[in-house]
Amino acid sequence: MEIRSYRTADEDAVIALWREAGLLRPWNDPQRDIQRKLAQQPELFLVCEDDGALAGTAMVGYDGHRGWVYYLAVAEPQRGRAIGTALMRRAEQLLIERGCPKLNLMVRSSNSGVLKFYESLGYTRDDAVPLGRRLIPD
Repeated sequence: MEIRSYRTADEDAVIALWREAGLLRPWNDPQRDIQRKLAQQPELFLVCEDDGALAGTAMVGYDGHRGWVYYLAVAEPQRGRAIGTALMRRAEQLLIERGCPKLNLMVRSSNSGVLKFYESLGYTRDDAVPLGRRLIPD
């Protein structure tokens, strides 16, 4: 198992994994999301490869105040092998190296399994409500 930065050749497998994991939404174009990430801190777009196959992803960012993780996904056959944990620990390590004091992430409130996963890693719910406004339509 190897965690490395995203490569252009990973695109189709990454999008297929995000689709399989239920992370895609009609209002987000995954190809545009990838291109946007490659324009900002591309080294923080992580993929996990196992025996030449894509096993997981994590899109990490740091704005100078907080770190964020998006698109954490693990392929169904690879679940239960601590790949999600390894991706999160690598994300944390990369953010600490950049001086990031806190990592935030968003999980849909209905996704109880994923909430339990993050809680097992020491993440707690913040007393905050995420708000959003689309600036550029996909």
